[in-house]
Amino acid sequence: MTKTHQRIDVADALRGFAIMGIFLLHCIEHFNFYSFPETDSSILKFTDKMIWDSMFFTFGGKAYGIFALLFGFSFFIQDNNQLEKGNDFRLRFLWRLFLLFIWGNINAMFFTGEILVLYSIVGVLLIFVARLKTRTVAIVATILMLQPMEWGKLIYALLNPDYIPGEPLANYYFGQAYPVQANGTFLETVKMNLWDGQLASLTWAWENARFFQTPALFMFGMLIGRSGLFKYSDRNVSFWIKVFVIGIICFFPLNGLVDLIPKFIENKAVLGPLALIIKSLANMAFMSFLVSLIILIYYKTVKGHNLLDKLRPYGKMTLTNYIMQSVVGSALFYNWGLGLHNKLGVTCSFLLGIVLFLLQYLFCYWWLKKYKHGPLEYVWKKLTWIGKK
Repeated sequence: MTKTHQRIDVADALRGFAIMGIFLLHCIEHFNFYSFPETDSSILKFTDKMIWDSMFFTFGGKAYGIFALLFGFSFFIQDNNQLEKGNDFRLRFLWRLFLLFIWGNINAMFFTGEILVLYSIVGVLLIFVARLKTRTVAIVATILMLQPMEWGKLIYALLNPDYIPGEPLANYYFGQAYPVQANGTFLETVKMNLWDGQLASLTWAWENARFFQTPALFMFGMLIGRSGLFKYSDRNVSFWIKVFVIGIICFFPLNGLVDLIPKFIENKAVLGPLALIIKSLANMAFMSFLVSLIILIYYKTVKGHNLLDKLRPYGKMTLTNYIMQSVVGSALFYNWGLGLHNKLGVTCSFLLGIVLFLLQYLFCYWWLKKYKHGPLEYVWKKLTWIGKK
């Protein structure tokens, strides 16, 4: 199983797993359009509930976390490759982030929940920490992961018992998006998505602490690259076993607290930030468990390695897959397309998502047999290095 590029191999497998999870979640959510048909079938009600809960338990907040972690890892690979050639990649990376901002807006034309614009904004922080010592970066990332703004809100609420927080701003913008998703034409949908849809996505990210969590994950991914932790070695296997154990030990009490504290705290000003802090840490604990589990299976079991290795073509084309998912999902569920939001329940949407994933996977497998990069990945790479031989 030892390969020259094993670090990249396992990263691609993780990326494929993450983008698959994100796609399946988006399918059962109808791509942020929470409109579903009524059903009298007790079987469908059961399967709808089971699929919804299990998918969000496994992937909700975790698949995104893996995706963000690998974004930071990819930055390290590119930056380190240029350092070995005597070049400073940071200014070129800023240009690359601008290109990602454009990709994000293209994606946002179809989907109100896209994350590439957020990545292009908070990714700038990598430029400032890239040359700092590992310990310093780890401290900065840990502080961001602990949600300092939410702690500030919590302390303020405790010191001011009469304080009443306002309604989430994201709810307003999603409320603006819903009628257009339900009744709008394609052009009306694009116009709405590029303004209200983007504001909905970004305000939701701000109000749910993603503006702190995401750069923290970028930095941790960069540190994984620095430490070579995706390479196969006895030391690294021992490290990921520790992460596996710590992740699962931390997750269950944190996840239990998420369900428990609303029963004892009625003050929304206190409950809101406290629940957000605990939930984000619970998600990161489970994400750590998932990452370490996949890495250990990849390196320590033959059958598991072979199965996960099949996700690599899908993981190599994440930009192409992510934007293609938004275009197809919008066309399937929104009014401008087939309008299936009120025809397919959670179970049927999940099964459709599996079929679409398999079709995407076959496309990736076929494409990478002929070409080194995915179509959008190739364009992004060429534009990144424009003006340089």
